[in-house]
Amino acid sequence: MELFAQVPLAEATSFTKTYGGDTCNALVTASRLGSSVGFITRVGDDPFRSYLLSSWQAEGIDTSWCRVTAGFNGLYLISQQPRGEREFIYYRKGSAASTLEPGDLDQDALKRARLLLFSGITQAISASARATALRASEIVRAAGGDVAFDLNFRPRLWTVMEARAALEEVLPFVSIALPSAPEETVAVLGLSDPAEVARFFLSKGVACAAVKLGSQGVLVADSKRSTFVAAVSPSHIVDTSGAGDTFNGAFLHGLLAGQSLEYAARVGVVAASLKVEGRGAVASQPSAGAIWERYRAIYG
Repeated sequence: MELFAQVPLAEATSFTKTYGGDTCNALVTASRLGSSVGFITRVGDDPFRSYLLSSWQAEGIDTSWCRVTAGFNGLYLISQQPRGEREFIYYRKGSAASTLEPGDLDQDALKRARLLLFSGITQAISASARATALRASEIVRAAGGDVAFDLNFRPRLWTVMEARAALEEVLPFVSIALPSAPEETVAVLGLSDPAEVARFFLSKGVACAAVKLGSQGVLVADSKRSTFVAAVSPSHIVDTSGAGDTFNGAFLHGLLAGQSLEYAARVGVVAASLKVEGRGAVASQPSAGAIWERYRAIYG
């Protein structure tokens, strides 16, 4: 759950209710572009349960694997700072999602999946969620599917040593890496140069890497070539939350649709540029029509 304030949190007297989350945000983007998506998580049986499930379903997300369990749903409070930057406070230790465990996985569904997406946050919220991400990766790759991983390092959730160990255990199953540089790659990998970051993941057997560089753009690379795709300048910036997740969803949708790395990355930066022009991780997600309209205006 997300509670948003227009002013710094210490000064706020009212909040707007909505929802968000890195993998969830990416699912919304991919779904709006036409991908068939499903969410694997646990939902707490609190007053927000029906709101979350109905909101996801309205976005075309299959919630068949969203297990409702006793407990509460995680919460974050966010306020908007100048130029769209954000102030966050999280309350999610012990939340329903953090109790996710390997037994929640539908192995038959995972074997049919073309792609699995998870992040470092999935691993960080609990030992059982980390084990679930690893097991899901093993199942998907064994069945011939792809596994996409967003490093998404959050030092408030765990230590650098823990993040490195968790990365090493899933790398043998990751085929698409989605790190952000330089902040998190310096912290976890000791690397700031995007080309070096890409080479690190490729050397570990990852098929392709998209190194996100914020307002600069993205470097995409595979074993054959490396290409820089410049960011698309938004008309204005309202809220940067979820921009990287929006890129992830559009980029992965493109790869599943058979697009080249460069083409898919272009779709991703276009989608991200539209996302930051509105408020909310999901509320400001662009439609497919808006994405393609801006894409044609820029790239022809």
